[in-house]
Amino acid sequence: MNVLTGLKNRGVKDILIVSVDGLSGFVEAIHAAFPQTEIQRCVIHQLRASTRYVSYKDVKAFSADLKPIYKAATEESALAALDDLETKWGSKYALGVKSWRVNWPELSTMFKYPPEIRTLIYTTNAIENFNRQLRKVTKTKSAFVSDDALVKILYLATMNITEKWTMPIRNWGTILDHLMIYFGDRVEVRI
Repeated sequence: MNVLTGLKNRGVKDILIVSVDGLSGFVEAIHAAFPQTEIQRCVIHQLRASTRYVSYKDVKAFSADLKPIYKAATEESALAALDDLETKWGSKYALGVKSWRVNWPELSTMFKYPPEIRTLIYTTNAIENFNRQLRKVTKTKSAFVSDDALVKILYLATMNITEKWTMPIRNWGTILDHLMIYFGDRVEVRI
C-alpha cells in the first residue's frame, strides 16, 4: 500500500490495467489506491503455482493441457478448456486445477481485450527481467558506502538497461486505439 500511495503522491492519477504476480494483499491494495484499475494475474506465475502440485512425470502433459486455457480466443473457450483440464486431471491434481478456478477473476481479465493488448498484460516477465538485471549489478557488492552509492549504481544500471529498449512496441497505434475504446477519457493522448 505504501508503494501505491507513493505513486499517487508523485502524481499518478489512474492506472488502467495492472499485471500482478499473486502476492497476497496486492489486489486489495491496488483497488484501495486506484479503484478503477483492472487486474490481470500473471499467467506464467499461475502456471508455476499450479504445477507445484503436479508430479514431475506429469508436469509436461499437465502443462500441455493448460495451454488451451490461456491461449484461448475467448473466455468461454478458455472455461471449456478448464473444464476439460478438470475432467482429465481433477481427481489426481485437484489443487493444481482449483488454483485456476480460485484465481479466474484475475486470470480472465485478458479475454476482454484483443491479442495486441493481451500480449502486453498476460505476464510480468518484462518487469522481472528488469529486476533481475538490477539484482545482477548489486549482488556482487557486499556493502555500499552509503545509500547514495546504492542509488547511483541503480540509476546507472537503469540507464544501461533502458538504452537497449530501442524497439518500438509492435502495433502501438492499434493498441492505443483499443485502449481509447475500452477506457475512453481515462486515456490521455498527447498530439
